[in-house]
Amino acid sequence: MTVDLLTLLLLGGGLFLGWALGANDSANVFGTAVGTRMLRFRTAAILCSIGVILGAVISGAGPTETLGKLAAIKSIAEASIVSACAGMTVLFMTRRGLPVSTSQAVVGALVGWNIWNGFDTDMQVASKIMLTWVLCPFLAAGIAALLLPITSFALQKSRFHLFQQDAITRWALIIAGGLGAYSLGANNIANVMGPFAHSITFPDLPIYQSLHLSGLQQLFLLGGIAVAIGVFTYSRRVMMTVGKDLFELSPVAGWVVVMAHSIVLLVFTSKALAEWLNGVGLPSLPLVPVSSSQAVIGAVLGIGLIRGRHGIRWSVLGEIGLGWVLTPLASGLFCFTALAILGQFNP
Repeated sequence: MTVDLLTLLLLGGGLFLGWALGANDSANVFGTAVGTRMLRFRTAAILCSIGVILGAVISGAGPTETLGKLAAIKSIAEASIVSACAGMTVLFMTRRGLPVSTSQAVVGALVGWNIWNGFDTDMQVASKIMLTWVLCPFLAAGIAALLLPITSFALQKSRFHLFQQDAITRWALIIAGGLGAYSLGANNIANVMGPFAHSITFPDLPIYQSLHLSGLQQLFLLGGIAVAIGVFTYSRRVMMTVGKDLFELSPVAGWVVVMAHSIVLLVFTSKALAEWLNGVGLPSLPLVPVSSSQAVIGAVLGIGLIRGRHGIRWSVLGEIGLGWVLTPLASGLFCFTALAILGQFNP
């Protein structure tokens, strides 16, 4: 893959958004493990980075196709502006320690781009994406509420002593975190590099014999690396918000949260699952980039509700909910304003 300096500069908005996603959404896969002190931050950051890059390169195409139907940006400069505006919105929320939705930020910025250019937004695609903002946390809450008693019952019957259970839980968190990081990269790389899918292409890159990376996969690889840098440099605070501040989680409950999050992201990402469901006559969920943050917060709430809602810190939840409402609005307004200002210099 040959990427010159100019291309990297033009991709700067997407790379910045990838950094912001890594800083914010990595908390959703390893925040519970770090918050419960089952893993060190550095170990979590390494595992998360590897999983995100693999998921982005191997399985990132499905959600990107749907996002491209919302706004097909032909100009790489405008795609960079859209991504940068979404990234600035995520960064602002991250500085407040809030696990916001990168998906909402990108969708808001794309709608802002449509409005600035006088294009109609495909409301069928937009409504499909927005529906997932409601389905995602409820689905995660239901899965977590189902998994927790099953997991607790299995541990009680296993009769492991304390040290064995501690070791098993730590490894379970590592495996679940790896799956969660993979699903995050596969689903959310569309947010990072999706706006560039119609404006930049790379020639196929041979790897070994018949194995090669397509141009889109190379784009996803660059985005995945940006996410990994965000994980290492700026994610610790949000990890603690998810892992401790909203609801005190035990290590076992933390594992349930990450598994519920991973399952939800994968069902909105897997082309194979969608084709199988359609093949047997069942409705499939849309392949869209869903909110990793909404999935993990939904899972935490699912556990909190079955354990007794008095343990939930409703003030923290209220701030998170406000962030979810404001994110697409702020991102859309930010993008429209940025394009309007820049348009004055390039009429």
